[in-house]
Amino acid sequence: MTEVQVLAGREKKQSRLTKSSKILKVIIKAIHDKKGENVVSLDMRKIPEAVADFFIICEAGSSVQVKAIADFLQEEVKKECSELPYKQEGYQALQWVLVDYVNVVVHVFQKETRKFYRLEEMWHDGVMLEHEDEVPKPKAARAAKRK
Repeated sequence: MTEVQVLAGREKKQSRLTKSSKILKVIIKAIHDKKGENVVSLDMRKIPEAVADFFIICEAGSSVQVKAIADFLQEEVKKECSELPYKQEGYQALQWVLVDYVNVVVHVFQKETRKFYRLEEMWHDGVMLEHEDEVPKPKAARAAKRK
């Protein structure tokens, strides 16, 4: 069975997530608690080809910090939401760790790896929110504020 068939066959949970869903808040708070940087979420619910409802993307300054963020967010989600990840990848190289909760996929990158893969550009159809201090800010509003 190919990876695409496996992804297509996995079932999403019936409850639709919203931007204010508890799991999203717990993940974003956990990332901030471990000093993750440039945290964004991509709302993918209106993209038919998307494999998840939300992507959460952040970066870390080292492989040690990548591991710390990924480990801590899993602990917090388990404790606060009683959820375990469907799958996790990238713990060998610690350049890009992916933690898959089916409806939410978390990407923890090292800075250079994030620049190389540019997931935000690949999934530009999704609605992007920046999460600087755990309070989401629409990307357009932030750009207007700079003017």
